[in-house]
Amino acid sequence: MNFDEFAKDITENHWNVFGAELYENGELTGSFGDTCENVHEIYSATKSVLSIAVGIAYDEGRIDLEKSVLEYLPQENVAKMQQGQREVFKRITIRRLLTMSVDGLPFVAEGDNWLDFALACEIPNVDEKPFNYSNISSYLVGVALTKAVGCDAGKFIEERIFAPLGITKYEYGRSPEGYFYGASRMKLTVHDLSRIGMLLYNKGVYEGKRILSEEYVEMATSIQQMNREGGYGFFIWKYRDGFSINGKLKQKCYILPKRGLVITYLSHIESEDHDLLDSMEKHILGIEKEK
Repeated sequence: MNFDEFAKDITENHWNVFGAELYENGELTGSFGDTCENVHEIYSATKSVLSIAVGIAYDEGRIDLEKSVLEYLPQENVAKMQQGQREVFKRITIRRLLTMSVDGLPFVAEGDNWLDFALACEIPNVDEKPFNYSNISSYLVGVALTKAVGCDAGKFIEERIFAPLGITKYEYGRSPEGYFYGASRMKLTVHDLSRIGMLLYNKGVYEGKRILSEEYVEMATSIQQMNREGGYGFFIWKYRDGFSINGKLKQKCYILPKRGLVITYLSHIESEDHDLLDSMEKHILGIEKEK
């Protein structure tokens, strides 16, 4: 294991990595670049933060993963739905949304009322459960969480996740109607995304304080839905013998409890190649790319 060689690869290859961290058995042992000063877009890693917030509400009995999402949405929007559409959405549970297993939802919402747009989407066969990655799924979960906890989901995340983890620098986005946008648009520092990873690594405990139940962490980080990447939990991806928090343009937090490792980096790399990942795996995990 050689974090310095990983950092050297980043520098010599001019990869646009803002910063990176390595934790071994809970201790920070490697740091590169801007890890604490500036916040950066984490894109779909926002979904994993939302999942933790749902888990806190679940632990407190405020949201039931097996209930229809319609039970947690504003009734004025539900009332506007066509009867047939309402019957379809009654079969879509919070769990289905968390696992991206609702076929037919487009990737993003459109217009100036995303909730009405989402509830009008045609679901060809609601009982089929293929993996269908959609920002609408996480947007709906964010709206549902707002009603479940009785306050703005963004504020709930600030108070119940960011504050106890010591996260003070952050930004997040909203939908046109003003709901917390759970799919993307959050900004964090590299170090603070590592804190999120450490919370999951420690099965819901951060610096001796339980934030999230071990039960929910186990569900959220286990394979709940198969996909071509190897599996998906509750807005968290399977990765080798652990799991990962992922955002586009190579925003990553790899959590490998069996190896005692958490590896985080935030980047802006539009290339589809795997060079950065290959370097990390070679120098930190000791895995050579197959030729």
